[in-house]
Amino acid sequence: MQVQINTDHNIQHDEALEAWVTGVVESALAHSSNHITRVEVHLSDENGGKSGQHDKRCMMEARLERRSPVAVTDHAATLDKAVNDAAGKLARMIASAVGRAAEFKASPD
Repeated sequence: MQVQINTDHNIQHDEALEAWVTGVVESALAHSSNHITRVEVHLSDENGGKSGQHDKRCMMEARLERRSPVAVTDHAATLDKAVNDAAGKLARMIASAVGRAAEFKASPD
């Protein structure tokens, strides 16, 4: 599974950010990683230098083998919370999509 990280001009994109976000994504999606080819992560600070209630945005899109991509977005006060919450949402969405596909495949009609 490849993890690609994109940031806006308000978030410093460095090796530490890459390692941290990749770790969060890989940990959250470990149980479904054999179904995922790539995850794109888009991080942005919607208020720029100003602080705000929910101004950090994390959008994650997972490319699944032989399935349509799935995407989630989370807004939070901190980048840490936005990334972790988006990863959790994405993990649940992928598990649901993979589970439905397995049920459909196993149905005896």
